[in-house]
Amino acid sequence: MFIPPSAWFTGFIPDLPTPFDAADAIDLEAFAALCERQVAAGIAALVVCETAGEAPTLLPAEQELVIRAAVEVARGRIRIIAGAMSNSTSRAIELARRAEAAGADAVMAVVPAYNKPMQEGMLAHFRAIAGSIGLPVILHDVPSRTLRPLADETLLRLVESRRFVGLRDASGDTTRPMRLAWRLPAGFRFLSGDDTTAFAFIANGGDGAISEVANIAPDLCRTIFSQVRQGRVQSARYLHKRLIPLIGCLSRESPAALKYALNTLGLIQPATRLPIVPLDDAARAEVIRAFAAIADEELIDSVGA
Repeated sequence: MFIPPSAWFTGFIPDLPTPFDAADAIDLEAFAALCERQVAAGIAALVVCETAGEAPTLLPAEQELVIRAAVEVARGRIRIIAGAMSNSTSRAIELARRAEAAGADAVMAVVPAYNKPMQEGMLAHFRAIAGSIGLPVILHDVPSRTLRPLADETLLRLVESRRFVGLRDASGDTTRPMRLAWRLPAGFRFLSGDDTTAFAFIANGGDGAISEVANIAPDLCRTIFSQVRQGRVQSARYLHKRLIPLIGCLSRESPAALKYALNTLGLIQPATRLPIVPLDDAARAEVIRAFAAIADEELIDSVGA
């Protein structure tokens, strides 16, 4: 049964890391466990092979392997959003086609990094990806990595096609949902791509967040989102403040800090691929201190074990 993206591209959606074993191969068993943990937490969707997944270091065949593994775990219970991350349009199309063949429910396409295309180039890039597959496309705007933002007017031109169903906005501009919502098609979803400003983004009308911290505390993130939607903003703000130290660790050393945090919980190995390296002793200690700020009994017990 078809479920429109507007029904599941909402709330806190984890950006999953890609676990590696001691031989630098993808640890599919650990990855499946991460997926199943999120299914049990009631998450609506997962993002794989994107920022936290170290997508630039994965071969196309490895990305397809990861997507298939996520789809197999999901079994229709949640939706799988697969990254098609490349600053080469032809390679992004290849990744998008592989994602579709692997059973993904949508692809996420990012503003090309390094080559800094003009707005017309971004428009052509995204339209070419959307035209190559039959899946919904979610846009990813992350100026801190791409140097050039996706302009509002470019976004409005893109959504003339209903193939573009949402935006992962990592610009830090928390006013964007209020500024643009009335100009966008019904059902188009705005999600923050920045954990630090996710609370403000959602409070200002955003539909959720693509989140690293949701990998660690999915239940707490769900509660924050629910509290905002119920109008209990002060309660949601208090809970979000508890996450800020951990969010700071994750954002400074992504995704090495995320992998170390999940390793501390006994879920994956902390291994990364170059040019990302594992955390040093000081950064590891900071992650442990950040767990205490969450004051989540289950997490703290796991850290102390």
